[in-house]
Amino acid sequence: MKISRIGRFAAIAAVGTIALTACGSDNATGEAGTGSSSAGADVKGTLSGVGSSAQQAAMTQWQTDFQSDNSGANVQYSPDGSGAGRKAFLSGGANFAGSDAHLDDDEYNQAKDQCGPDGAMDIPVYVSPIAVAFNVKGVDSLNLDPATIAKIFKGEISTWNDPEIKKQNEDAKLPDTPINVVHRSDNSGTTENFTEYLSKASGGAWDKEPSGDWPSDFKGEANKGTSGVVSTTQSTDGAITYADESAVGDLSTAKVKDGDDYVKVSADSAAKAVEQSDKVQGRGEHDMSLELNRTPNDGSYPIVLVSYHVVCSAYKDQETADLVKAFENYVVSEDGQKSAASAAKSAVLPESMREDAKKAIDSITTK
Repeated sequence: MKISRIGRFAAIAAVGTIALTACGSDNATGEAGTGSSSAGADVKGTLSGVGSSAQQAAMTQWQTDFQSDNSGANVQYSPDGSGAGRKAFLSGGANFAGSDAHLDDDEYNQAKDQCGPDGAMDIPVYVSPIAVAFNVKGVDSLNLDPATIAKIFKGEISTWNDPEIKKQNEDAKLPDTPINVVHRSDNSGTTENFTEYLSKASGGAWDKEPSGDWPSDFKGEANKGTSGVVSTTQSTDGAITYADESAVGDLSTAKVKDGDDYVKVSADSAAKAVEQSDKVQGRGEHDMSLELNRTPNDGSYPIVLVSYHVVCSAYKDQETADLVKAFENYVVSEDGQKSAASAAKSAVLPESMREDAKKAIDSITTK
């Protein structure tokens, strides 16, 4: 897959991938903020979606804001995971999909069956750090380098007082508690981003291909969705997981080594890791799929996800096209980004990226 450098983005941000499908939702209604609708203020109808659970907090806020300004419109969203969102979109059961990973090449070509010859567009709407979150009695902070993280999640490091953890945390009172790895059971964009980071940053310690599905031959406890892995970790002494930082609640989070520094998880720090991103080539004019720099080596937090709204370049009727354009324009607007950042602790998309996203959204037409 060819990629091209697209330069530095200032402070990359709150992007929630929204997949819309005919299934039910956790938070049924949502509508657009002032000035968000390129199609006019009188948009109406229902968009239903399935997708990323990582961006659920941002999505809930966007729904609320959008409905407050557009009483005739309704957005339904079910946070069943990125893989479920893409499947719903590609099967024709979704108006657009929420995914923490852009469409792969096969999916991108398949989308032409639903969206016409110009296919689909991946529009980034939410950028957030993936926290390495843990629950170990008596331990509030940890420093971990990528090789150690990989060995923990593979099961090669199995107790919290292992020498490789101790040498990075000399002042910590590490118990001999067994490590309980908690991972996603569903196909997950968070899993894909996390394993892609480990594959590229761990110096060979992670020897599996990046995937949205957790390796079946690794031990651990599985649960569905971001809320599922967080809940299991919160209730299990010795547990460790990976999850969108906005959702980890009172769990402790590790500082992750980048370059010579151990970096605390934060939206602003994660945004730095996306400042030098590559745009995937060979796709449509307005597709904004990014190839992330997983080893920035500049002291920024390196484990990040970019979540997309996957939308059609053309819809079958004007009402649907207008509603998608209205909602998406609010999501990428300055107000929409700030609102999501407040709700989900994400960063805010820089102006240059918001402008590119708006051009993409405004190009949506009918078949």
